[in-house]
Amino acid sequence: MEGGAYGAGKAGGAFDPHTLVRQPHTILRVVSWVFSIVVFGSIVNEGYLNSPSEGEEFCIYNRNPNACSYGVAVGVLTFLTCLLYLALDAYFPQISSVKDRKKAVLSDIGVSAFWAFLWFVGFCYLANQWQVSKPKDNPLNEGTDAARAAIAFSFFSIFTWAGQAVLAFQRYQIGADSALFSQDYMDPSQDSSMPYAPYVEPSAGQDPTGMGGTYQQPANAFDAEPQGYQSQGY
Repeated sequence: MEGGAYGAGKAGGAFDPHTLVRQPHTILRVVSWVFSIVVFGSIVNEGYLNSPSEGEEFCIYNRNPNACSYGVAVGVLTFLTCLLYLALDAYFPQISSVKDRKKAVLSDIGVSAFWAFLWFVGFCYLANQWQVSKPKDNPLNEGTDAARAAIAFSFFSIFTWAGQAVLAFQRYQIGADSALFSQDYMDPSQDSSMPYAPYVEPSAGQDPTGMGGTYQQPANAFDAEPQGYQSQGY
């Protein structure tokens, strides 16, 4: 029953798209993927304004090119990360090794928490730069809806990635609790390294000694002849 640990489905099973799309972590990945497109798409398309007087483009967020670059970079990288882990979700049921499944789930926890943190930083950064932007830099209010959309979906992305981290942690706990059913588990009664022989149940027939079943002594215990003082008869 190794397939029950660290994910649904039977290890080595065929890809099932219906099962994949119904999994909560897969749904969150698709939602995060869409959010990332909205963020970097909004900034790339309408996040840069033309200055008639200067003859060059500038970032809509307080003329700070780092703000636009950060939003685009995080959006593109999370877009690619979602695709990578969606592919891993599809391949996951075919992973037969418990260790490999554990590594995949642990990486999901770390990566999801990391992106949730970066989206939090990005939301605070973009919101701050938008708040201090000067109206004179954009008198026609060009691209304002796109700028607000990037901020809003940066905020939403915090929760979708944090949710992925929580779900991955729950999968890890389920896998750890089901370690009893992995192929590495050994029944203690079958372990040849145990020094004691098993206890023998009493037989159903008559026992002439009246002692019931017999208990076997540990191996190599009291094998030697008794030595030393012996009682004398008087």
